[in-house]
Amino acid sequence: MSNRTGETTNASRAGPARIRELLGVAIPPALVALAIILLWYGITFFVLEPDRRFLLPPPHGVIEEGILDGEVLAEIMGGLYRTAMVAGLGLLIGFALGFSMALVMSQAKWIERSLYPWAVVCQTVPILALVPLLGFWFGFGLMSRVTVCVIIALFPIVINSLTGLQGADPRLHDLLTLHNAGRWTRALKLQVPAARPLIFTGLRTSAGLSVIGAIVGDFFFGRGQPGLGILLDRYSRRLRSEELLAAVIAACLLGVVAFWIFGVIGRRAVGHWDPSWADERNKDT
Repeated sequence: MSNRTGETTNASRAGPARIRELLGVAIPPALVALAIILLWYGITFFVLEPDRRFLLPPPHGVIEEGILDGEVLAEIMGGLYRTAMVAGLGLLIGFALGFSMALVMSQAKWIERSLYPWAVVCQTVPILALVPLLGFWFGFGLMSRVTVCVIIALFPIVINSLTGLQGADPRLHDLLTLHNAGRWTRALKLQVPAARPLIFTGLRTSAGLSVIGAIVGDFFFGRGQPGLGILLDRYSRRLRSEELLAAVIAACLLGVVAFWIFGVIGRRAVGHWDPSWADERNKDT
């Protein structure tokens, strides 16, 4: 009887605790969003002259003309879908290449010294200058857009994966040495599991970068079915500020969602044993 009473008491306490936890997560960003909206209204109506308010239309104008308008909303959602597909494909290829490079580099110093500088080149290459060349080489379709995403997303995956693979516990390396483990057995049984937290860190960073790459490539290639990049260019040329801001918000939300998805996956995959990926509830307890 006492056990049932205790379980009931714990269940009754868990409800309010869960509500407080959700409020603690939701309220701070909601307050920041409210502050941004108030600042936005302040700039529109108290800083800009009436004849210049087209530069920053008020939030309700963006909602009315950029979101509630069915035709514009369908256009933006179509562009959002195409941009998400390009970004996702680029991230997938970037992860396959980046993790493979990191895994190979972790096996020998001479391989690392040979490949690591080229990974740095991918990070430092002026992508805006490279975009026209990609268009000349591969055309202005899907392949060129995905290539832009791969170039932008590659470096965080390489550097984080390599750091994780090289950071496995030396004592466990010694244990595998005692058991005469081969190079690839050591990599698969020890290094890859140990690297998972940093692998997901790289993925989370590269997910947002891949979205940027998809928008940049779409913006500069400017051909084919319109993604968000083409829509941004089109709206800006026509001075359609409400639609332009709606497309910008859609692009930001896509990047946030991509970042959040890999954050959730990372917490579920490694959060139960890696404190850096534990959720807020586990950190508090």
